Amino acid sequence: MTGPELLASLGQLLGAKIRERVEFRGETTFTILVGDLREVARFCRDELSFDYLLDITSVDNFGEEPRFEIVYELYSMTLAIHLRLKLRVSEDEGEVATVSDIWPTANWHEREIYDMMGLRFTGHPDLRRILMWDGYPYFPLRKEFPLEGLPSDMPDVAFSSAAPLEGGPFVTSPSTATTKDREPRARGPMDT
Repeated sequence: MTGPELLASLGQLLGAKIRERVEFRGETTFTILVGDLREVARFCRDELSFDYLLDITSVDNFGEEPRFEIVYELYSMTLAIHLRLKLRVSEDEGEVATVSDIWPTANWHEREIYDMMGLRFTGHPDLRRILMWDGYPYFPLRKEFPLEGLPSDMPDVAFSSAAPLEGGPFVTSPSTATTKDREPRARGPMDT
């Protein structure tokens, strides 16, 4: 079976698990229920040879319900086709089963979504922040998070004023020293 034939028959193979099918610019997107994710993901990997998880992203549809969408970008190396799975997650729910045991690359993607959007992945082996520090009380990619940011109680960790753009906050000096000795140091008064 060729890739396009598989995508054409995929709706029949997955049946009632598919809530919506969208074809746009040669790309296929299936919307499924949160509770069907693991079953559909395992079926896509084992039976349909979608052996590569390219990415997982999240969307905040602030003011709508369900508020969040999680989008899984799958690829089949053998058939050279893409498939997009989409879940709609309500703010009250806020939890989705992990697929990190199905596709190990999901581990970091799920951690990033948790860190930036606050969506939890049940069964994840190490669900902790990946970009923000532990104890950070906000989720920066949610739409209610202000573009100018929020004041930080940790001035040593976060900038309390705008960082200089010219030359950046770190510089290296040309030398014959090894990499260990040339690592960027904070610009001091003597470097100006």
